[in-house]
Amino acid sequence: MAYVQEAVNKIIELCKIASPTGYTDKIMEYLVSEVKKLGFKYEITNTKSFIVDLGHGDSNAILFMAHIDTLGAMVKSIKENGRLKLTKIGGYPFSHIENENCIVFTRDGKEYTGTIYNVHPSVHVYKDTGTIERNEDNIEVVLDQKVKSKEDVKELGIMPGDFIAFDPRTILTKTGFLKSRFLDDKAGAGILLTLAKIVRDFVIEPKRKIYIMFTSYEEVGHGAAAGIPEDVSEIIAVDMGAVGGDLESDVYSVSICAKDSSGPYDYDIVTKLIKAAKLADVNFTVDIYPYYSSDASVAMYAGYNVKHGLIGPGVYASHGYERTHVDAIEATLKLLQKYLELE
Repeated sequence: MAYVQEAVNKIIELCKIASPTGYTDKIMEYLVSEVKKLGFKYEITNTKSFIVDLGHGDSNAILFMAHIDTLGAMVKSIKENGRLKLTKIGGYPFSHIENENCIVFTRDGKEYTGTIYNVHPSVHVYKDTGTIERNEDNIEVVLDQKVKSKEDVKELGIMPGDFIAFDPRTILTKTGFLKSRFLDDKAGAGILLTLAKIVRDFVIEPKRKIYIMFTSYEEVGHGAAAGIPEDVSEIIAVDMGAVGGDLESDVYSVSICAKDSSGPYDYDIVTKLIKAAKLADVNFTVDIYPYYSSDASVAMYAGYNVKHGLIGPGVYASHGYERTHVDAIEATLKLLQKYLELE
């Protein structure tokens, strides 16, 4: 299926664009370029949500959403020895970013690479290298610059509040495994860009008006709190399907979420998603995520009068170095296509 490879390519391209929450202008430029190629109308809201109008029916509009912001960090302070102290953007343990390469983006447009270490990184020097607590005080950025003091770093133009992005390390194996940071939710975003192309190419005949929305503040909890068009009656978040524990989900299937930490998703929508998955003849699971909440739930909290649902390709090791498989991307894309064909 040509469109599956298209989705995979888009996901890889998106993963390579740094976009920690609050620093999404570069990826927004990418979206503008892609949507202009497809010929659809779009708008960018004040809260930096990117909304695409795919047309078709006049009422009962449906909106699919994914988020383009990712986990990241900011410079909290500059240490006297020239190292940088971090403050997290989004929810993850510091152990998930230890020994990762990163980029610091200054307010005047400069970029500096570095590596994230714990403060006692060498087993030949420190007795507690393996046991030291991984927290804000013990994790730091070592810049790839000849700096020895706070003043040296300031001369580079680095200051508190500068954004820090982690190396995504995106890899597609010959066996179809896609490994990368930020598959949450670059996978969903790439799938929705491909769905837009499918609609443009008249591969399917949707029964309803369709919007796609890419949000910029999901990882901090308010991505879809504003900006949903007035004629939308249904929203479906296309995010990751969490894998692990006693969940049914795996990296080869599309996961349909029946309930997460925000409560149950709309009964009719979940039932219809299950029906579409069966008709599309794809591998799917129905799951309950204990420590998860989506942009669709945020929209409900914001007071939108809509029905809501959540699906996504199964992603292992969420908020770490994540992995999925091309099969899960294909299953998600086919489910969305079939869903749009249902009354």
